[in-house]
Amino acid sequence: MFDIHYHLIFGVDDGPKSLESSIKLAETSIAEGVTHIVATPHASDRYPYQPEVNRERLEILSERFAGQLTLGLGCDFHLSYDNLQEFEKEPKKFTVNGSKYLLVEFPDYVNYDTYSDVFFRIMVAGVTPIITHPERNPSLVAKPSPIIEWVRIGCLVQVTAASLWGHFGSRSEALARILVRGNYVHIIASDAHNMQSRPPAMAKAFDSLKKDFGLETAERLCLHNPRAIFLGENLPSQPEANGPLYEKNPPKAGFFNRFFR
Repeated sequence: MFDIHYHLIFGVDDGPKSLESSIKLAETSIAEGVTHIVATPHASDRYPYQPEVNRERLEILSERFAGQLTLGLGCDFHLSYDNLQEFEKEPKKFTVNGSKYLLVEFPDYVNYDTYSDVFFRIMVAGVTPIITHPERNPSLVAKPSPIIEWVRIGCLVQVTAASLWGHFGSRSEALARILVRGNYVHIIASDAHNMQSRPPAMAKAFDSLKKDFGLETAERLCLHNPRAIFLGENLPSQPEANGPLYEKNPPKAGFFNRFFR
């Protein structure tokens, strides 16, 4: 499997603090069948992006896991004014393996009117935005319908693996499953940070998708699409996204929601 959103590099953000912690994360991913990881440290006001430091520390890990794990580099790109200004000067600084894909993260409270224009600016630079974990964003949990427009104009969507079984709450779980069922999701990734509260979880995610949505969906979201992104290739043919998303009062992932998955 390919895991394209992963805070693996030690000492650069809120992920692992030591080399030993990074090694433990990587070993866990290898054991669950992950063969390729994109390390995606935050690029934000709190955690400025440090390309040289990231590459140096990623090389240490690459040497440690040579023949077991292939590592790439991207970032968790926070949609701020300063970041967008820097992106327009040097887009490939932030993209996955210097290719045409960029993981983008919203602030907690989304001004819907501005982001179609923001995504247009990113795409004009020849880069495809990958919207990370919208099911965990408070504004989008309350009103996810803009996702329909963003997918229509060419954005991709990544859902966090652990959202599929309620790790981030029942509302996030409910939205994650609505998005998967409607074919609005293109990638499942772990967004792993540590072995305690945010461990790798791709094997469990694959099994959950296979059980509830079928093998084709599990392979598309955990293997085929993230592989194309890792390699900088076009995604294979995708099923048509369809179906409305709720506007308010999202359903809880209670008995009936679980029963009718």
